[in-house]
Amino acid sequence: MALSGDIKNLLGDTETITRSNSLADDAAQTLRAMILLEKLPPGTALPERDLAEALGVSRTPLREAIRLLATEGLVQYTAARRPFVADPTLTEIKNCLRIQGALEALAGQLACEYATDAELQHIEQLNRQIVQASADGSDRLAAFRTDMDFHIAIVAAAKNEPLAETHAQYNARLWRVRFLSSQRSASRQSTQREHENIVASLLARNKSQTAIDLKQHLTTAETNIELAVNEKKNNEGDTTGE
Repeated sequence: MALSGDIKNLLGDTETITRSNSLADDAAQTLRAMILLEKLPPGTALPERDLAEALGVSRTPLREAIRLLATEGLVQYTAARRPFVADPTLTEIKNCLRIQGALEALAGQLACEYATDAELQHIEQLNRQIVQASADGSDRLAAFRTDMDFHIAIVAAAKNEPLAETHAQYNARLWRVRFLSSQRSASRQSTQREHENIVASLLARNKSQTAIDLKQHLTTAETNIELAVNEKKNNEGDTTGE
């Protein structure tokens, strides 16, 4: 799929590129947001020259940004080494979700044992922010990021660096489809109930129940993502199966 139109226009209301010590990280952050919002849909070619010009960086940090997104599974390369936005199958997505569910269940168990009271309170506060952001409905990307922060905070509270590193890899690969799923208003109430259950189990430091709650939450996410993907196909006039 070719990238049509002016790339600068595609940036639209996506947050403009920030400036930190790493231009590659800044470019990756902006491209990641564009992929999440499907301003760069799955299958879209990523022409380095045009993207570098639009983002105001040279091609070297742009290439590094694309390589970073490739390690996250958001970008793939053709046989000729031309980058494009990844378009994983539903089966590939489900396989990653099941691994992530197992990782988060383990993280929940460890968090019950090793998290400080302050960390658990922070997780509870993030959940309240998610509920508020969902009610406001003003910034869907910010609301989604808070949701992901909630899960990342649980993993961080487990105090297990290899677990956190592995979770981050799968989390990055699943961001686009989880964002797509998060936009389904029909699933928000059930998602919020599951979050409440997770928080309650964590605060009680109930290892087995926390693991059950987190695994159930990822199982629900699997169902919601499948529904969201199929709804998107139907809206685009594609009623064929995978």
